[in-house]
Amino acid sequence: MNPTKLPDPTPARDDGSPASSLPLAGIQVVEIAQNIAGPYAGEILASLGADVLKVERPEGGDDARGWGPPFWKGMATTFHAMNRGKRGITLDLKDPAAVAWLKRHLLECDVLVQNLRPGVMDELGLDASALLALNPRLVYCSLWAFGNKGPMHLKPGYEPMIQAFAGMFSVNGTEDGPPARVGMQVLDLGTGVWAALGCIAALFRRHATGRGGVVDTSLFETALGWLGVHFAGFAATGEQPKRHRSGNPRVVVFQSFETSDGEIVVAAANDRLFAKLARELGHPEWAEDPRFSSNALRVANKTAVIPRIETILRTASTSHWIERLEAIGVPCAPIHDLQQVTEQEQTTALDIFQAIPGADLKVVGLPVSFDGQRPPAGCKAPELGEHNGELGLPR
Repeated sequence: MNPTKLPDPTPARDDGSPASSLPLAGIQVVEIAQNIAGPYAGEILASLGADVLKVERPEGGDDARGWGPPFWKGMATTFHAMNRGKRGITLDLKDPAAVAWLKRHLLECDVLVQNLRPGVMDELGLDASALLALNPRLVYCSLWAFGNKGPMHLKPGYEPMIQAFAGMFSVNGTEDGPPARVGMQVLDLGTGVWAALGCIAALFRRHATGRGGVVDTSLFETALGWLGVHFAGFAATGEQPKRHRSGNPRVVVFQSFETSDGEIVVAAANDRLFAKLARELGHPEWAEDPRFSSNALRVANKTAVIPRIETILRTASTSHWIERLEAIGVPCAPIHDLQQVTEQEQTTALDIFQAIPGADLKVVGLPVSFDGQRPPAGCKAPELGEHNGELGLPR
């Protein structure tokens, strides 16, 4: 392969944009990541004000560009949701000149986020030890499927297989049905959050020590973390947790119930709330019943108490029960679809759905605010190689 002649990399500069007032303004990030977990970490950093440069392969780019339908402006909405606020370039990392260019660019950068197939960064000479030798202030963050060590550390993986492997399927689903997947990318997104948090913590440490370091996280570790309560119970009893559909194995009453026209979630999560619920349903004696008088007893006698509540709640509408239970302070909620969520006054008040500047697509903004203000939506996700010219690279 003939090395390509590439220009000297020019670090991005603070341009006085709104991002300049955000917590990570001035931080330079390179993201060599695709799909969801790594790009979500990069998007969080970008939303907090960092200048994130997304590096993609020239042919096809990030696989998530094609993860549709649905598509918007020729790219999958998944890609738009995970990559706004970034600049984007293409580099053929099989070309030694491209790798050399990237190494020079990283000399001036603060953070590298990568989730390429395990072992690829080492093969390219872009492993942590090599890059930290060049730039000791660099924070080098890797997102793995199974972790950075152990017999499976080089094994690739995606969300559903890690949910299955880690035990999440086993606790999700109906009591008498098969194990089920959690219906969102809970591990990808969670791992992205841990990666971003790890990068920010490492930058905070660098402020004191002057040195960067290595941050590792993985989908498997995220799954184990989300299952921490279940594992604590298993360690104490040796018993496998049972599936409870919408319910909870440790708290009763804490689940959904059918009404005459839909479903309602009732969360009478302590003895006081259960007593209020019992009175409102016309059975104050339940609170003193030796089978139901404490949460532990209600858990043990769930099959006795839940059908009693179900029978009563089926006699009236969801709105009827919402009004009555809210009036006495028993937490409850209807089960919404996405359209209903967008129509809620509470959703509107939070102003979390943000229009991408210059585009007619709304996305969910960063779920955190600073001094009462949510970081604004960044620019749209970059076209493949959109910012090559900005850095003097061929498109």
